[in-house]
Amino acid sequence: MQLPEYPDMDALAAMEARLKSYPPLVFAGEARALKEDLAAVAAGNGFLLQGGDCAEAFAEHHPDAIRDFFRVLLQMSVVLTFAAASPIIKVGRIAGQFAKPRSSGMETRDGVSLPSYRGDIVNDIEFTEAARIPDPQRMEMAFRQSAATLNLLRAFAQGGFANLDNAHRWMLGFVEDSPQGHRYRHLADRISETLAFMRACGIHPSTTPQLQTTDLYTSHEALLLGYEEAFTRMDSLTDEYYCTSGHMVWIGDRTRQPDHAHVEYARGIRNPIGLKCGPSLTPDGLIELLDILDPNNEPGRMTLICRFGADKILDHLPALVRAVEREGRKVVWSCDPMHGNTVSVSGYKTRPFDRILKEVQSFFAVHRAEGTHAGGIHIEMTGKNVTECTGGARPVTADNLADRYDTQCDPRLNAEQSIELAFLIAENLQAEKRDRATRVAA
Repeated sequence: MQLPEYPDMDALAAMEARLKSYPPLVFAGEARALKEDLAAVAAGNGFLLQGGDCAEAFAEHHPDAIRDFFRVLLQMSVVLTFAAASPIIKVGRIAGQFAKPRSSGMETRDGVSLPSYRGDIVNDIEFTEAARIPDPQRMEMAFRQSAATLNLLRAFAQGGFANLDNAHRWMLGFVEDSPQGHRYRHLADRISETLAFMRACGIHPSTTPQLQTTDLYTSHEALLLGYEEAFTRMDSLTDEYYCTSGHMVWIGDRTRQPDHAHVEYARGIRNPIGLKCGPSLTPDGLIELLDILDPNNEPGRMTLICRFGADKILDHLPALVRAVEREGRKVVWSCDPMHGNTVSVSGYKTRPFDRILKEVQSFFAVHRAEGTHAGGIHIEMTGKNVTECTGGARPVTADNLADRYDTQCDPRLNAEQSIELAFLIAENLQAEKRDRATRVAA
């Protein structure tokens, strides 16, 4: 499902053969480290923060955009780390998120029908016949941009940009500027007090390397299988196959058929795997997929990314949670509050921020009611000041959408909306901590 029809299969085979000779983008040991981190999350000791572009674009590949994304993810992580008092596992939708599934194979405008845009790794967004022809040469550009992005991200993560003092100062700037800053100032002040206490005890970034660096993993949807197979390599230490185009890959809601190619591919690699869970997934269907993808019930292997929509999550999520608990499955539960809340306003696809918050609140409420761990968030976001999702503390209105609507595909949270969401998640994590302490005391 969802695979493009290339007109020149010989050119496709030649490009895939060339990619097989290229070095890996990530290493098996890094994927194993992420799996260990996610195993801790599955046990209730951590939280997964996963976010980034809906679809990366060749034309928007710029170091400033990468820096701004990384900065916002750090800001969100600082807020969540303090609230949860546990590790925050940071995974970007970046350095490989170039392919997009489509609900229809054709797009029609003004009576003209052309193949749908499937992401820059496949074809071009320009609405012309030549631009929409799938071109295997684009896979090489996706590899080169992914490699450059990873190189810069590693430099940011290990070269001082991730210094905790910097991330905290950026977060304080948001609190001061936000129209709802008073809601967040209390948490920001507590973080300041904690950092001051640590400094007084001799713990500060200049003496404690852990405060200067961070770990950031990459992820994308394993949609274009020829590209993924070209970067599937056997690890020399374990003799197991790993996808080396990203640390974590996921299977989309449109490609999770148990007897189809995407599930078969993911079954054979040892990376952490995400599985999008939409309204059409039944409890029995979920258990069937877990039996195929994770027959050994390995902690950290499976992340279930729930994407129901604010109005449907309470009708679907509880039954899935109960089925997984009944089977004793060790999974990470993550909430994707974006894909089920897309609406059309003034000719633009958008996502109302209040619906996004409602789905997140319901996600946490279900897990509190079931006694399970709400383990993660999966969002489409950017570090830029775009106007793509309506609402937020500094509200984007329907009239604002045209101002900075830059997305290649789906609407993303801007930097302020992303940080605002982090504060609201922090409140839920603190409530979960209180509930857990109450259960232990009882």
